[in-house]
Amino acid sequence: MEKSAALDALAALSQETRLDIFRLLVAAGDAGLPAGEIAARLGVQAPTLSFHLGQLKQAQLVTCRRDSRLQIYAANYSVMNGLVAFLTENCCRGLSTPAANGALCAPDAAACSPAAARAAPAGSRSAPRSTARTVRGGARS
Repeated sequence: MEKSAALDALAALSQETRLDIFRLLVAAGDAGLPAGEIAARLGVQAPTLSFHLGQLKQAQLVTCRRDSRLQIYAANYSVMNGLVAFLTENCCRGLSTPAANGALCAPDAAACSPAAARAAPAGSRSAPRSTARTVRGGARS
């Protein structure tokens, strides 16, 4: 992953609602979720959700496909794994053997896949919390 792509992804994930959306989609696996279900689960209004999904799509962290009248969003695991690899590229000063670095810097690639998201037992991941909050005028952000 290029530095500019990593910066785009990190910028997109640096906002609370977008981080919650992305974590929800990672947990959903490669089947993804319809936009309406994402909105309902996180308590986000449709226009706000549309904006945040657009930001995540622009950073290539999520994909979107049409299924009849539904827009289905899914995490882009290859970009997510590329970001993790970019962030850990120089971990432990480049030592690549588990014996040399105590396996501290070896992310489990199998754990970062759609199959792992489907296979994880209930309660093994913390669920994204709702980001709905009331601001002046009763609008949600």
